[in-house]
Amino acid sequence: MDDNDRSIVGFVMIGHMMVHTYELSIPILMTIWLLEFGTTAAVLGVAVAVGYGLFGIGALPGGLLVDRFGSRILISACLAGMGLAFLALSVAPGVGGITIALALWGTAASVYHPAGLTLISNGVEARGQGFAYHGMAGNVGIAGGPLVTAVCLLAFDWRIVTAALALPAVVAAVVGMIIEFDSTAAVDLTADADTRGLPTSVGEFVGETRRLFTFGFLLLFIIVSLNGLYYRGVLTFLPNLLGEFLTTAIGDVRPGLFAPDSPLAEEFDLSQYLYAGLLTVGIGGQYLGGRLTDLIEPDRGLAIMAPVLAGIAVLFVPAAQTDLWGLLVVSFVLGFALFAVQPLTQATIAKYSRPESRGLSFGYTYLAIFGIGALGAAIVGTVLTYASVSVMFLVLAGFTATSGGIAIWLVTRQ
Repeated sequence: MDDNDRSIVGFVMIGHMMVHTYELSIPILMTIWLLEFGTTAAVLGVAVAVGYGLFGIGALPGGLLVDRFGSRILISACLAGMGLAFLALSVAPGVGGITIALALWGTAASVYHPAGLTLISNGVEARGQGFAYHGMAGNVGIAGGPLVTAVCLLAFDWRIVTAALALPAVVAAVVGMIIEFDSTAAVDLTADADTRGLPTSVGEFVGETRRLFTFGFLLLFIIVSLNGLYYRGVLTFLPNLLGEFLTTAIGDVRPGLFAPDSPLAEEFDLSQYLYAGLLTVGIGGQYLGGRLTDLIEPDRGLAIMAPVLAGIAVLFVPAAQTDLWGLLVVSFVLGFALFAVQPLTQATIAKYSRPESRGLSFGYTYLAIFGIGALGAAIVGTVLTYASVSVMFLVLAGFTATSGGIAIWLVTRQ
């Protein structure tokens, strides 16, 4: 990497880590809000769903804004907006205030992925390494965000914690506006790329979409949708499933670790630590996936990884039921492979889109990953309700096996 690459990658790593730190701190804070405001899980769930919903839905308009105004401004605005949202959260008087603050967070956070990934695609010469380090930083936020929030809440009131969480993002937003880098160093943009405006009508937007959705990009859109179903489906219910497998393998370990009737014994859940470990192992997966994009064509990498994920899904239950070591191995292998796919996906999106429409391309694909992918939780929940854990993993295997077949079609038609 040269100096320009390092400046860009450092900037987006901070942004990606902050997005997922905030995203995963919210469930920790919910446990306190339920008691503080005397509300129900249903009401608070709706409030949080507003923020998470905007986080996914806003990716598409966010992509349009990236193509018009550039990644630097959008990422800095994202960071500043998320920081201000958590400052607003720290003074929220009730559930209504929380809803407004989380809506602001979701709106601000929604532009990050189109903006950050466009900046790597267009500005970083060592693109594979850029995607690798970017993904690793995201996993640091995913695994570390809840842990940092939970530890801080042991010593401070939640309002102080949310206000403190806001400060790094605001500082990063200021740094992002003054740091020097060339955001288009890795591409040759068309002559009119910097003069295009936002679509001013439905017709113009449809025209932009038609230019983007070549047959290859359409196949890629289906692939990332199926991968999103697998990703959201497996991660949503995995903590509970890990708890069941751990209990079967080693029983309840709390009596041996804590005094009877201890508050720590009541709160301690070993499955949460295994789940955090799985997410942490994903950091290595992100690095490997990013480096693979420098060695092979990324769409070929997707075609290779799909059967790997399908195989893990098929073998997960038999391996987890053997003993503790079987559960640990299959869990960490899943975490490693699940996140290794992400840099390959991002590099493939860059391959099948034009530099001047990268924001829109990432907007559509992240709408698919976070939007369509959200249905994975509903599908998996339904399967678990009416069938079994083994059937659930077979359904997940079906998602990624189908995406692998389409990826092979995508590669062979080139």
